[in-house]
Amino acid sequence: MNSPQERNGGFLPDQHDHGDCVAAALEDAIAVCGERGVRLTPVRRRVLEIIWQGHRPLGAYAILEVLSGEGHSPAPPTVYRALEFLLTQGLVHRLSSLNAFVGCSRPGHPGAGQFLLCTSCGTAAELNDPEIERAIERGAAAEGFVCRDHTVEISGLCPHCRGT
Repeated sequence: MNSPQERNGGFLPDQHDHGDCVAAALEDAIAVCGERGVRLTPVRRRVLEIIWQGHRPLGAYAILEVLSGEGHSPAPPTVYRALEFLLTQGLVHRLSSLNAFVGCSRPGHPGAGQFLLCTSCGTAAELNDPEIERAIERGAAAEGFVCRDHTVEISGLCPHCRGT
């Protein structure tokens, strides 16, 4: 399972095909759900597609707005339940600083991600740097703390915005 975002090293080139990302994310999600014996319902699948469409973190209400614009009339709990499922299965990440969700570039792999968040265009790139992961675990262990979950969020400017 190798998403286009992971293959391209985070921030994507201008000529990037989002359709390829969505297709790869869905293939990965189907595989992960199949291995775990859980169901990727049509609503869960559509929420995942919406999240992967732009490589920008999306809040639950933005997702709800897209669904409503497509003629669906889901209640907010429907979207929150779908997001909770996607989080539990490791198919998306929640970015606390933005109260938003972004697709996971390594679904089915253990560990949390590190995210570079562009404050200009809103794009997010997932790092998955094992050295950062080890440093967090080492620092926590030195304090007698056992990490259960963590996400590192770093704001700044992406290569595209830095160049403009």
